[in-house]
Parts: sequence; structure tokens; C-alpha cells
Amino acid sequence: MKKTLLAAALIVGFAGVAQAETSVTLYGILDGGIGYQQVKNMPKVGIYNTTVNPVTGAVTRTRIGTTASKATKFGLIDGVQSGNRWGMKGTEDLGNGLRAVFQLESGFGLRDGNQGQGGRLFGRQATLGLASDAWGQLDVGRQTNVASKYFPGIADPFGASFGQANGGTSFTNANTVRYDNMIMYQTPNFSGFQFGLGYSFNTNGSQQWNVADSNVNQTAITTGIRYANGPIGLVATYDRISTKDAPDGLGGSEKQSFQSYSLGGSYDFEVVKLHLGFGQTKDGVFQGQGMPLDNVVSLGGNTYFDGLKFNSYIAGVSAPLGNGKIMASWQMADPTSEPTGVDLDKQQVYSIGYTYNLSKRTNVYAIGSYAKNAAMIDGVKSTLVGVGMRHQF
Repeated sequence: MKKTLLAAALIVGFAGVAQAETSVTLYGILDGGIGYQQVKNMPKVGIYNTTVNPVTGAVTRTRIGTTASKATKFGLIDGVQSGNRWGMKGTEDLGNGLRAVFQLESGFGLRDGNQGQGGRLFGRQATLGLASDAWGQLDVGRQTNVASKYFPGIADPFGASFGQANGGTSFTNANTVRYDNMIMYQTPNFSGFQFGLGYSFNTNGSQQWNVADSNVNQTAITTGIRYANGPIGLVATYDRISTKDAPDGLGGSEKQSFQSYSLGGSYDFEVVKLHLGFGQTKDGVFQGQGMPLDNVVSLGGNTYFDGLKFNSYIAGVSAPLGNGKIMASWQMADPTSEPTGVDLDKQQVYSIGYTYNLSKRTNVYAIGSYAKNAAMIDGVKSTLVGVGMRHQF
């Protein structure tokens, strides 16, 4: 009898240790509702026609004509406040404060059940790493850049949410940009300070072989620092994407690179929180925010545009209201330099939204957003209104 009790006690004890040393969590978000979307004066197709002079090699981009057409859509919307996802994350205690960590996260559309992020199984995140409370965390795999992790939570009242209302419409380097083949290090939080640095060996798809000293991989460096302590929040980020030997359209290659930096801050007065941000992007765009209509109007994702330069601005407020939060913002992307043959104009976006908590895991929301000169295209207007519900598990 005593041996049986002892064995049972040992089994329970070892089970407790195993549970304490290793944990795996299944989680997810479901977000859906109903909304109305409208785009006026949208381009017929895309944004530019590109031609290459066969003699000089000069590249010319000319605007494709616009129409006075109006396109509308009324029906189901999904992934507005948060992209629909399910995932698994886990840790294993390796001793001496060191942990093995992993996270696999899959995005999908609630309306049709299809996978997101180009059909990737774990397109939102697929990382493996080591973590320590003393020295920080090192992750390898597909993940978001530092700007997407640090900037929206401080400078944007909408965070990285609510479609064209979020600051990624103008700050394309902070628009939930994901890189494949990335290694990233982040420090622990030191009294509110945290620093991150990452490098991608090829931002999209498998890393390519370097043949005859030719490197066609699109590499990226991403870095940033943030401070969040008490009512004050500050953030600064920098991203650069480069291709050493990009095809030039003439059978040869050229070096291409574009970059962006962002600065932001916030101050919480408790009754209201103020948000401000400024940034500049040169020679391209990162993850361009698509307007409603399934990216009919978009700057595209991680795209080189030689000669393009624009400044980004955002100002907003958020405040508790009832059992929820109200948010409002204005943002602008102001082109100060344009590619040859392209006529751009200031994009301005005005947005207001409200979330109301039904429980700790479920809330409802309402959103309204209007964009003038959407995607910096003169005359294009984009309007989005919707209501929905989000559930987290």
C-alpha cells in the first residue's frame, strides 16, 4: 500500500515538473461582420505602364488612364480589427533561465475559409528561437519586421488594425510587413526600453543560389527601438530592402534598394491618449496598404520605384468610452519626389472607430474611413464603413 502511494505521488510530481518545463498553447482570432466599400475614379488596371528604351536602357513609367467609374461592394467583411488566424506557440525550459520557443501562425479568410498570405500554411509567422529574461530573444523564420512590431502600438490609435484606417496606409514599412528567411534579436525590456534588429536573406520565397557572383536575393535589414513606461511612448525604426543583381529588363542586372524610417510618440492623459508619427520612404514602397476592393488600388508590396520619395504623417487620439474605446486619426502620405513620368498627389485618410467589450474575449466594433487621393493617385477616393465582431480563443 505504501509503495503504491509513493509511486502515485512520484507520478503526480513528475507530471507537474513536465508541465512546468514544457507548454504548448493553441490560440486564434475570428473576426467578421458586414460593411460597405466604395472606390471612385479608380485606375483601369494597376498604376503604371513600364517601358525600357532598348538603346539607352532608360526606364519610363507612365500613368495608366483613370475613369470616372464608381465601384461598390456591400456584404460580408472579415479580418477588419484583427486578421483571422489560428496558431500554436510553446516553450521548453532548458535551465539557467534559458527557454526554447516556437510559434506557428496561419491566416485565413472567414468569408471563404481560404488560406491567407499567398496560400502559405503558416504565412503569418513560423519561427523557432531561444529566449532568456536576462539577454533577450533570438528567432529564425518568417516573421514581421521591427517597425510593424514597435511603431503601430505607440504612434497609431488604430494599432495595426482596421484596414485603410491603420497607419500602414501611409507608413508602408509598418504595415504588418513580413519577411521570409529572417533572423531577429530583441533585447529584454529595460525599464521600458527595448531594441530589435533583424536581417532577411531573402524577403519572399526560398533563398536563391549565388551563381557566378550574381545575387538575386532581395535582402532586408530592419531595426528599431521603443520606450513605453507610464504615460509616455516613443519609437524609432529603420528598414532597408536591397537586391544586388536585380534584372534590368535588358538581359543585365542592376542594384536596387529602398528604405524607410519612422518616428512616433504617444502620451496618455488617462481621459485621452494622443498619438503622433512622422516618417520618410525613398525609392520604393514596402507593404503598400490596399484600398477596399481587394487591392484594386494599391502601391503594391515591397516594390522598388526609383525616384519616389514621400513623407508620412499621422495624428490621432484614443479614449476609453463606456466599456470600450473610441479612436480617431488623420494621416497623410506626401510625395516630394516622383518617378519619371508619374504624377502623384497627397494621400489623406480620415478615420473614426469604436470597440465595445462584451467579455474578456469577445468585442464588437464599428469603423468609418475615407481616403482622398488613395495610393497617392489624383482623384481616387476610397470609403469604408462597417460593423463586426471579434472573438479570441
